[in-house]
Amino acid sequence: MKKLTGFLLISFLVLCGLATATAQESMTGGPPKVLLIYREFLKPGKMGMTHEKSESAFVQAYAKAKWPTHYFAADSLSGKPRSLFFVGYDSFAAYEKDFLATQKNATLAAALDHAGVVDGEVQSDADGGLFVFNEKYSMRASVDIAHMRYFDIEVFHVKPGHHHEWDEAVKLVKDAYEKIPDAHWAMFEQLFGGEMGTYIVFTPLKSLAEVDASFAQGKQFQENMGMEGMKKLAELERSALASAASHQLFQFNPRMSYPPDPWVKADPDFWKVKPAPAAAPKKSEKEPSKQ
Repeated sequence: MKKLTGFLLISFLVLCGLATATAQESMTGGPPKVLLIYREFLKPGKMGMTHEKSESAFVQAYAKAKWPTHYFAADSLSGKPRSLFFVGYDSFAAYEKDFLATQKNATLAAALDHAGVVDGEVQSDADGGLFVFNEKYSMRASVDIAHMRYFDIEVFHVKPGHHHEWDEAVKLVKDAYEKIPDAHWAMFEQLFGGEMGTYIVFTPLKSLAEVDASFAQGKQFQENMGMEGMKKLAELERSALASAASHQLFQFNPRMSYPPDPWVKADPDFWKVKPAPAAAPKKSEKEPSKQ
């Protein structure tokens, strides 16, 4: 997980007038204001322990450097085999500060470059994007992520010029779910690395039993909306959305994560795990230069 080193840096700099804060603060509080997501699509048969071995080099490099920026990983339980890596920041300036510090640390930078070569052997593709938290579109978003185990992730693509209908649709949904105490989600809007008008909804889950419970929530949601409300929502979705929403399930992977200390202390049985032994480099690979 290259952590998007260099990815979209020039675009990020235009917004660097925002206040600086450490990424660790964003990871331990509510949803981060800025969220970096890196996706690694994996070759057939490379998911699981094979990928964990190649990723362990990144975890070990950051741990050895005692790096203050943390991240966590999640593996797909649906769709194409892939892993997501999440890095939270309080601002774009905080991202810049972290990026520049990584560049200046020659030992860490060399270790990350070397790990990237090995990890690339198991990937079929990769991409990344930058998202900002939208509090208006979220519902009870401040949850204890350290004790969560899954993400239910939905992706929506809003047509250009149709954000008014999208805004109205989200308001309808939130009003109906306000009457359901357990309903919660965090919505992020993509700024860089993908289509404009892309929104991602994260629903953290402690267990998959919550998926079963969601069916009852869905029934209550429809009752709260009423027939006319559901009809109105369907009309707004047809007008606002460019395509049907994508709905996927991911499981947190502590062996590919570099979690902040408060997470480890809060749930050591889950987060305090030894990463898989790092994959040995091929003989043809050059060792990173000593600097």
